[in-house]
Amino acid sequence: MSENNSKKDMKNKRYVWASLLILLTGVMYISVQAQQKNSTHRAKFSGQWKAKEAISMGGNIFCSYDASDRMASKRMKIVEQADFLTIENPDSDAASTKSGEKLIFDGKTRQISHSQGNRKTFSVHLSNDGQTMTIKSIVYFMTGTPYKVNVQQQAYTDVTEVWNLSKDGHSIAILAKAKSNIWKEERSWKTVFERAN
Repeated sequence: MSENNSKKDMKNKRYVWASLLILLTGVMYISVQAQQKNSTHRAKFSGQWKAKEAISMGGNIFCSYDASDRMASKRMKIVEQADFLTIENPDSDAASTKSGEKLIFDGKTRQISHSQGNRKTFSVHLSNDGQTMTIKSIVYFMTGTPYKVNVQQQAYTDVTEVWNLSKDGHSIAILAKAKSNIWKEERSWKTVFERAN
């Protein structure tokens, strides 16, 4: 009788262990699938975006930028690729100066030249999770000289933008700070773009 009970106990233990192993395998499989799904379907910057004011307005640096620059626009059309994204300024009231900017995520410095000595150098870095982008730029432009009529001097504005894409992909919060050779204090501000499509 005790030998039979012992065999039954062994069978029960094997059954319990086999059941636990199957259950544990199932749980691990489901968690791996969920992680893969989250990583492959992360929110992206691509889309149509709008804000209450242009990024440059928040820091009172609007005059630093050419009219076609993305910093002067309240709307953006972004297309994100694996190694870069493009930003188009689709403002209808600036149709004649409509332009785009290509931001490559390799950290190298690039330049955009505008008319009358205005130009911008910039570099871009994207975080490993693809949710934060940092843009460092310096825009050079000509401005009037105080107390001297018709005398222009070169000015610059050094800007760092940190773009944070929300987890649900519905908004981009841009934290910016700027300094210049035409004012003393550093300025910092936040601009929020909401998805328009």
